[in-house]
Amino acid sequence: MKILVTGAAGFIGMTTTLLLLARGDEVVGIDNLNDYYDVRLKQDRLARLTPNPGFRFVKMDVADRPAMARLFAEERFDRVIHLAAQAGVRYSLQNPHAYIDSNIVGFTNILEGCRHGGVRHLVYASSSSVYGGNTKMPFSEHDSVDHPVSLYAATKKANELMAHTYSHLYRLPTTGLRFFTVYGPWGRPDMALFLFTKAILEGRPIDVFNHGRMQRDFTYVDDIAEGVVRVLDRPAEPNPGYRPLEPDPATSDAPFRVFNIGNHSPVQLLEYIGCVESALGRKAQMNLLPMQDGDVPATYADVDALRDWVGFTPATDIRTGVGRFVDWYRAYYRL
Repeated sequence: MKILVTGAAGFIGMTTTLLLLARGDEVVGIDNLNDYYDVRLKQDRLARLTPNPGFRFVKMDVADRPAMARLFAEERFDRVIHLAAQAGVRYSLQNPHAYIDSNIVGFTNILEGCRHGGVRHLVYASSSSVYGGNTKMPFSEHDSVDHPVSLYAATKKANELMAHTYSHLYRLPTTGLRFFTVYGPWGRPDMALFLFTKAILEGRPIDVFNHGRMQRDFTYVDDIAEGVVRVLDRPAEPNPGYRPLEPDPATSDAPFRVFNIGNHSPVQLLEYIGCVESALGRKAQMNLLPMQDGDVPATYADVDALRDWVGFTPATDIRTGVGRFVDWYRAYYRL
């Protein structure tokens, strides 16, 4: 198949693209290579992709409407994996317009490209952040998610609503994947694992929010990529049992689906830090701080629907995953 991967220079984008290329798909990857974090890391990820003859890279911003329209018209993609987004809960408090440009305007351009380009399936990244103020655990796709606590979360919820509209109006199969705290080699420098590892190696204290009383359903990046590709291969379908009088947020009478993709195993933040300490052979100095605006105390994915749909759920344990990240970090930065 000929597949568009947006955000190809991101660490989920790179990992997913490598999986597609390994099985023989043709991939066009786009990314705007913005400076939200170190551009060199993005370029080095791309350097792992470009030697493959099945891969082409185009530097492009998904918010660029004319450029996106041309891309879809010229390439005629079979399927699309949309991972490009302005990420980060905390940054959305500082620069809200970046989230509207990338996550709302950009997603509209993706939907329009798929609609007019005859794309047979759109898989896009949503987020566990959409659960916001929900306290019922584990988080289920069948529960309402109408109380986001950050603009980032609100844009991801909006993406799901926008996708449903296009699935309903134009019968475009769309599948949203709610990622739960993705980590692993080549990860983002603004995320906890990267920040903890860097600080501990440099002998600096780490900031630990909510006094360490946080729980996260940490999910290893290879498991995320495997889930994305499996879902890509099974386009969304209408739910024949959908009942309008008792609507299910995860399905529809349109070809629309939403799935959690998480490890189904929440871990205390202090335990996570302990795995980092073990992998590094060093103890962390901790600044215990209150909860930050936009954060939630816990996440926990119900993955029954994903398992039933594609026969797969993430399973990499936290100690193994953190160890692999630390090995990559030491090799990449030559430490």
